[in-house]
Amino acid sequence: MSYLKSPKKYLCLIAIAGIVAQRCTTTTPTAVKEDRFEVTDSLISKLLIDTVQSPNNRMDLNFSAKIAANDDLQAAIYPMVSGIVGAINVKIGDRVNKGQVLASVSSAEMAGFDKEVTSAEAELKIAERALQQAEELYKSGLSSAKELAEVKNDLIIKKAELQRANTTLKLNGGNTKGNYQLRSPINGFVIEKHVNSHMQLRPDNENALFKVADLSKVWAVINIYESEFAMLKEGDEVEVSVLSYPEKPYRGKIERIYNTIDNESRVINARVNITNKDLSLKPGMMATVKVAAKSDVNLPSVNPETVIFDENKNYVLVLDPKEKIRVQEIEIARKTSNRTYVSKGLTAGDKVVASKQVFLFESLK
Repeated sequence: MSYLKSPKKYLCLIAIAGIVAQRCTTTTPTAVKEDRFEVTDSLISKLLIDTVQSPNNRMDLNFSAKIAANDDLQAAIYPMVSGIVGAINVKIGDRVNKGQVLASVSSAEMAGFDKEVTSAEAELKIAERALQQAEELYKSGLSSAKELAEVKNDLIIKKAELQRANTTLKLNGGNTKGNYQLRSPINGFVIEKHVNSHMQLRPDNENALFKVADLSKVWAVINIYESEFAMLKEGDEVEVSVLSYPEKPYRGKIERIYNTIDNESRVINARVNITNKDLSLKPGMMATVKVAAKSDVNLPSVNPETVIFDENKNYVLVLDPKEKIRVQEIEIARKTSNRTYVSKGLTAGDKVVASKQVFLFESLK
């Protein structure tokens, strides 16, 4: 074979192949640069920072509420007679005065009440004439004292019947032409209306045709969850705010806490009596009620929005005195709707990040 007759040439080829293979497989090493996220001073200046509150046994609780008319200052107006509804003079939201006619009803019952008054008046006149005759007969000796007393008693009965008939007529509007008038018993605003023209009213009608309320004082009906019920008591001062006037607080006190719980929403209601002289609060408005309540938890607290939950643990981002942000694990002892009480990991006065905290946490952990 040729490679045995020329050993030098064969060895030369092997050496050249080794050099080429070494050059193909050997690469120049490059340094791997780690790109680590850093929180700059510029970013920190744009973050919201919250301060851990000290344990002072006081807490501000926020509740949802609804503005409602004061039950003690409203009147439900029911039909006293049956009939056909005629003219309706008011709409929902209208201001009305005491005695103002809200609607008229054509009623056969009213005609009957008028007839009773007319009959009672006629019978009274007959009884008065009978008394005059009885007195003359008694003076002339033609009748006894007993007969005179019987005539006097009959006159008293006729007077009582006329008074009853007049009272019934007056209670039902006092109209002598068969028309029944629904009148407002108080000054206020029409907040409900359940009647239309030509509507037929029956004696067994269970629904109020109108509701009129004096809105100079209204209620804020608060929704309280079971976990926060024990923190409130009647007499606690509150601050009420509504979406229409966010910069205008309405102050009052918890007047009553109800003793029943709603089976569906699982909330307990309480009410706050609010002076509403400018009539800015309207029934049906949604409101937020802030209550300064006493707490039995003597621990520092933070806003719940600053807490980050990750892999069954809770964290916050702490801004230390050197303006550096670090991830801090915490242990939570108790939570309310607007405060989280921390048993380990934070002390009063610590600064925690309150915006973009989830993004920063993912970048720093």
